[in-house]
Amino acid sequence: MDWTEVKITVDAADADAAGDIAQMTVPYGIYMEDYSHLQEEVGQIAHIDLIDEELLKKDRSKAVVHVYIAPEDSPAEAIAFLSERYASEGIRHQIETASCAQEDWMNNWKQYFHPIPVGKKLLIRPDWEQTDNPEGRVVLDLEPGIAFGTGTHETTRLCMELLEEFVTPGCAMLDVGCGSGILSVAGLLLGAERAVGVDIDPLAVKTAGQNAERNHVEDRFTGICGSLTDQVEGTYQLVAANIVADVILELLKNIGNFMAPGAVLILSGIIDEREQDVLDGLKDSFTVIGRKEERGWVALAVKQKEEI
Repeated sequence: MDWTEVKITVDAADADAAGDIAQMTVPYGIYMEDYSHLQEEVGQIAHIDLIDEELLKKDRSKAVVHVYIAPEDSPAEAIAFLSERYASEGIRHQIETASCAQEDWMNNWKQYFHPIPVGKKLLIRPDWEQTDNPEGRVVLDLEPGIAFGTGTHETTRLCMELLEEFVTPGCAMLDVGCGSGILSVAGLLLGAERAVGVDIDPLAVKTAGQNAERNHVEDRFTGICGSLTDQVEGTYQLVAANIVADVILELLKNIGNFMAPGAVLILSGIIDEREQDVLDGLKDSFTVIGRKEERGWVALAVKQKEEI
């Protein structure tokens, strides 16, 4: 039986909120079309010429969220839920449905993910696409999975730029909320000796393990399914957490127990409006040693105060 594609069109300014609500309806992910910042992104990476001409013609005032409903589930229930939530949040929306084969929707989103240079050293490359690498960057081949990070989001890029600065040869790394494992794999490719990735979603842990294998670092990567540090043991010279402000504040309560002397903690996923909340949570025990910002998102590198 065919799946049902639910296509929700919203104003570009509401894209993130609309995507968060849509994610509540399915466990296996969504994909989004949001072209509002496309011209800026093209300018940043034009020397690699990775953006299709057709994408440049897209309507940048709108975003489209695609949700796929399995045959055994009820599209009507999902649509009713979405309509109610969007209305309550004041998000103007238009919902359309269509039938599609599972293999079609699983591949639809791939057309929007192309190789992306990150920082000074890394090139994130989907494993279904090859590209020249004239700058000799460290290549991270990625199969993101349906629901997890590709490296295109600001929070991931900022985190990886800080990894370039703070990964030291032979260090042990902890990646809290690892998702696709992109940060763990990047850390290993940049010189970390071993990495532990932990995520509450077992599918994320599985995807992270596959991406480690894809980049030939699986013998140095361990995936753990658990909430924050509940299942974590040992100490690490580098800890990364690309999550959200409220979860970061929860993590700060005991993350010091897992940091070796002199360890660096990288925190990302912080919207600029919540940066001060995170800084307030850090001030008693940590000192900021690095900060990056892009398009309303902030990433911080910190150390425990007694080690500065």
